[in-house]
Amino acid sequence: MNTLQRYRTFREFYPFYLSEHKNSISRRLHFAGTSIALVLFVAAIGSGIWWWLLVAVLQGYLLAWIGHFFFEHNKPATFRYPLFSLMGDWWLWWEIITRKRDL
Repeated sequence: MNTLQRYRTFREFYPFYLSEHKNSISRRLHFAGTSIALVLFVAAIGSGIWWWLLVAVLQGYLLAWIGHFFFEHNKPATFRYPLFSLMGDWWLWWEIITRKRDL
């Protein structure tokens, strides 16, 4: 599927998402960023320190973008498909946790 094509569903998008995350270091950075974001999100809610939510988002994107720019050598899908990209991050994270996909 052409990367300029608009994806209508997440099911159509996810194979493209995976093709943009072939490098194992990039996948590990995504997994770490998503995991840390989850911990910070829970900690923010539990502690009432709401600025940790901003830190969660920023560090999650920072680690993922390092993976794209330095290891994948591509532009993050976030710029073209923000919602599907976020869904892809969490779906990939879940597949790694459940051992359906390798780190």
